[in-house]
Amino acid sequence: MEKHSNIKNIVIALLTPLPSILFYLSFLHNHSSFPRSNIWSFCYEHPLLLANILFFFNVDLLFWLIGLLLSNNWLIDLYWTVIPILLVHYFSSHPNSKGNSLRSTIAILLTWVWSIRLTHNYFRREKWEWGKREDWRFSDMRKQYGKNWWWISFFAVYLSQQVFIIGICLPMFAIHASDQPCGIYDLVALVTCITGITVAYFADTQLHEFVTRNETSKKLGMPIIANLETGLWRYSRHPNYFGEQLFWWGLYLFAWNLGYTWMFVGPLVNSMCLGYVTVLVERRMVEKEYRAEAYRQFQKSTSVWIPWFKGSKIDEIKEKSM
Repeated sequence: MEKHSNIKNIVIALLTPLPSILFYLSFLHNHSSFPRSNIWSFCYEHPLLLANILFFFNVDLLFWLIGLLLSNNWLIDLYWTVIPILLVHYFSSHPNSKGNSLRSTIAILLTWVWSIRLTHNYFRREKWEWGKREDWRFSDMRKQYGKNWWWISFFAVYLSQQVFIIGICLPMFAIHASDQPCGIYDLVALVTCITGITVAYFADTQLHEFVTRNETSKKLGMPIIANLETGLWRYSRHPNYFGEQLFWWGLYLFAWNLGYTWMFVGPLVNSMCLGYVTVLVERRMVEKEYRAEAYRQFQKSTSVWIPWFKGSKIDEIKEKSM
């Protein structure tokens, strides 16, 4: 039964983006051969608006309906790692694109590396199964809103994701809207993005190994470790979130360098969202009796996001300087 469910979810995941992909391929094929007053003209002149329209119908509406049918909103979690890939290729291949080829190539490669890392972490966490469970936050909201969840989920799970995903991907549009030559700030953006991906990868790997060891210990009847406080987690309570934000702020630097300074709203909203998620995660941690006290001590001594010395280390530095 589980094998059949996995196959079904794989088919669903592969088929769901096809409406947008087929529509866009049709646009690429037909836009130059039709009068300037038809739908293809609109798609040519408004690439960012078209991206939002496709997202609304293909993700917000279609994913929502699938979530209602399956009573499970797992699909949006998986496509968090895929939609930025689709968007960066959409902006780079759009007939109205005029981006610098080197900067465009760098942005595409960075997005692919980011996506591969996050997709690998998603399936590793889910034990390589497709759609076995939905995000715990959605499950909690399902219980909280009860019979009203069917319509609230459209706004809370899907429409909100459009704001987040399109927002953080706005620099991809900027990169393909200007042919300004590459410069030193592009190098800074590149290094920032790579640093973010690297930090997130090692943080998630250390967390996965920690969870796996605890699961093994639990099966063997051995004591489990309350908190992960080694590696990057010694210096930050959420180094994976820090690395993820660093990547998106690094991508914003490309847009900032091209004069699209207002696009900071994308990573800012994402950071605010992760701030709220951090509160929820830490609330869950202290609700677990076996780790509550240890985690409270962890909170007092360790930076929330930005890796920094333990509280005791800071005290030692102050004492030496006095």
